[in-house]
Amino acid sequence: MLKATLRSFLAHKGRLLLSALAVVLSVAFVAGSLIFSDTVTRTFDRLFASTSADVTVSPKNDLDSQIPTGATPTLPASLADRLAKVDGVAAAHVDAAVENLTIVDRGNESVGPTSGAPTIATNWQPSERSPVKLTSGHAPHGAGEALLDADTADRKHIRVGDTLTVQAQPGTFEVRIVGIATFTTTNPGAALLFLDTPTAQTRLLGGTAAATSISLDAAPGVDDAVLKQRVAAELGTKTYDLKTADEQAKDAAAQLGGFLDVIKYVMLGFAGIAVLVGVFLIVNTFSMLIAQRTRELGLLRALGADRRQVRRSVLTEALLLGLVGSTLGLAAGIGLALGLIKLMTAFGMNLKSTEMVIGWGTPVASYVVGVGVTFVAAYLPARRAAGVSPMAALADAEVAGLGRPLRVRGVVGSVVGLAGVAAFGGCVAASKTSTAGSLLGLGVVLTLVATVIAGPLLVRPVIKVLGGAFPALFGSVGRMSQRNALRNPRRTGATASALMVGLALVGGMSVASASMSKSFDQQIDKTLGADFVIQNSNFVPFSREVTDKVRGTDGVALVVRQRFTPVAVRLPDGKRIETTAAGYDPRLDDVAHLTYAEGDTAAALGQGHLAMDAKFAREHGVRVGGTVPVEFPAGRHADLTVTALTDQESAEGFGMQGGLYVGFATIEKYVPGGQDSTLYVNATSGTGADQLRSRLEKTLEPYPQVQVRDQADYKKLVHDQIAVLLYLVYALLGLAIVIAVLGVVNTLALSVVERTREIGLLRAIGLGRRQLRRMIRLESVVIAVFGAILGLVLGLVWGVCVQQVLALQGLTAFAVPWRTIVAVVVGSAVVGIVAALLPALRASRMNVLAAIAHE
Repeated sequence: MLKATLRSFLAHKGRLLLSALAVVLSVAFVAGSLIFSDTVTRTFDRLFASTSADVTVSPKNDLDSQIPTGATPTLPASLADRLAKVDGVAAAHVDAAVENLTIVDRGNESVGPTSGAPTIATNWQPSERSPVKLTSGHAPHGAGEALLDADTADRKHIRVGDTLTVQAQPGTFEVRIVGIATFTTTNPGAALLFLDTPTAQTRLLGGTAAATSISLDAAPGVDDAVLKQRVAAELGTKTYDLKTADEQAKDAAAQLGGFLDVIKYVMLGFAGIAVLVGVFLIVNTFSMLIAQRTRELGLLRALGADRRQVRRSVLTEALLLGLVGSTLGLAAGIGLALGLIKLMTAFGMNLKSTEMVIGWGTPVASYVVGVGVTFVAAYLPARRAAGVSPMAALADAEVAGLGRPLRVRGVVGSVVGLAGVAAFGGCVAASKTSTAGSLLGLGVVLTLVATVIAGPLLVRPVIKVLGGAFPALFGSVGRMSQRNALRNPRRTGATASALMVGLALVGGMSVASASMSKSFDQQIDKTLGADFVIQNSNFVPFSREVTDKVRGTDGVALVVRQRFTPVAVRLPDGKRIETTAAGYDPRLDDVAHLTYAEGDTAAALGQGHLAMDAKFAREHGVRVGGTVPVEFPAGRHADLTVTALTDQESAEGFGMQGGLYVGFATIEKYVPGGQDSTLYVNATSGTGADQLRSRLEKTLEPYPQVQVRDQADYKKLVHDQIAVLLYLVYALLGLAIVIAVLGVVNTLALSVVERTREIGLLRAIGLGRRQLRRMIRLESVVIAVFGAILGLVLGLVWGVCVQQVLALQGLTAFAVPWRTIVAVVVGSAVVGIVAALLPALRASRMNVLAAIAHE
């Protein structure tokens, strides 16, 4: 049996190749994501471990915000002298490092990275732990000198002697580059500017009395943990955060972990789609191979092989396929990881391919996925093979699926489908986003499974309609192609399911993104009353001088500032919720149209007052006139009076839970030194919008990172952000289509082999090569369009339910992107034509007499 199995596998290796490609793709994405994330993690672990001080003292920060606030937490620089006297401290260094700044060159272009990595200005204090070393020029001395990292200098063609402009929170100043510092470790992609310590404190923090942290070097023989305990005894832990080198490295790695998780989960999403679609392909392939080998399997049974041996034989073939696919997939995954490393290098993160990490978990995961998928997918066909009777050796090979009723599939599919519909019903009726999201996920899984199970039942009615015009358009060739697609509903349904999965995903996300875009458009139209909105291109707050310059621009009648701060509120129901609050200037009503359930803008923006979303207030028992304890950064506390409740129906998200906002006087009192995130600008009467825009853009020329947007620009910005998610879905669709094409090619190729004698007879009675190719192409097109229609209908249902979940976040509009839907259907027909090219060509080249004599 083993010898027969190996011979069978080698005999069908060409037919199994396409199935192996699905395994290769899924394993490649799994292996590639693991290798890449392990490599980045190991590289940065080394960086953080080698550059962290023995003990770091930094300002206490119990609050975190997803929205940049522009405020730089500081502590007294005099702490360095105090801590230098602590037993076990060899040296104490003042750190002055900020990220809330912009650096521009003589051409008025930002020298910062475009990859999302930060631009950092810090004080120059070389040590063994420094991530850079001076490689040309000299160290900075005095207010007008600075060093620049070599990577940024090369990328922006900056040389020693060039002048740069630094736009920091305290103000703008110029520096001359007097030296270049080269990274000795991995460059995480940041741009680094170094000043001497007094200049860094003065220019970046507003004075030499402030520092961002104090770095402590331990004396020889003093453990970091012991030194931390001694420093804690001196300072306490209520005002300052104390971290050892290991803790600092772990904290930095945890922050990097969020970035890595995004990449890892995206790639694992691709792997999941490849696995899901590949299952259909493998099931279909093995089912057809077993159908074609019915006589062979029957002969084995007649010679004495029992059911278990036959089943084991088929599963062994699947195991071999999985091993081959997993091995090739692992090799492809290494190549994919190498490509990602090169891509990250192009974006400025200089990873070394020679330091690629392939942990033991990567090959284990690769083989578990590859072998597991093929083994599971081949199990049902293997059971079917075991049921072949010895008498089948004496009969013609039957076509799998013929003569077997689909009633069981119909019953099971209906039950699962009804459960999915019930889950969707619960999703629509739910009042909490978390509950609705869970029910949505359950409904998606159940309806997908139901459609796959019951899909063959839909083959006959749907394909009769889709191919109804074929006889009229293509004559007998069209009629035969339609009947070929109807001949085996199970096979047609399984082939179409591979394409259905990807298109269902695209349909659902397209509806969701179109609904989000329309909802945001409506909200912008409804709430934005300003002529222009001025923001940083990356939403990072800008220096106060930008606000002053905008206010001084001719034709500007009103400027309303917006500033954010992280807060924590203690609510009457006992919950403590960390969120982000916004602060506004008093004339907010002139630039925004706000709807209030209680109170008004004047009450909301008063000193010591607070406004919040009415729904949030109801959920937590907050009433107008009540007092809410609020925690601000740096340990500041205030009891604010709730004086207004808004009823905006706007999405919370982005860390803005509760819709909290206060007056500018309140935010400046409790969060001094912050920066403005947005300016809402209105023109004077008699000044046209185009005229004011031109003046504002001229005013802001020295600040290339700051953008002037009107309502249309703001809508486009939102649409572009939503499109990023859609592009990911389209990439998933592309992968699903690639595998689906493989599935259609495989099905048609095996179908051509199965119908060899039939094709020979058709050719013998006058069917031309061109007509034969057309027949197979039409069969492929109708199968592909059938899968597209199933997927899009399913996707539209998913999209409707996703929109109901979004409505709980205030995104109430609903839209269907009909152009996308039509384009997908047309594209599916093209996919069908492409997939049929090779099988049709092979069929047309058959020798007629050899085909008639084929068994």
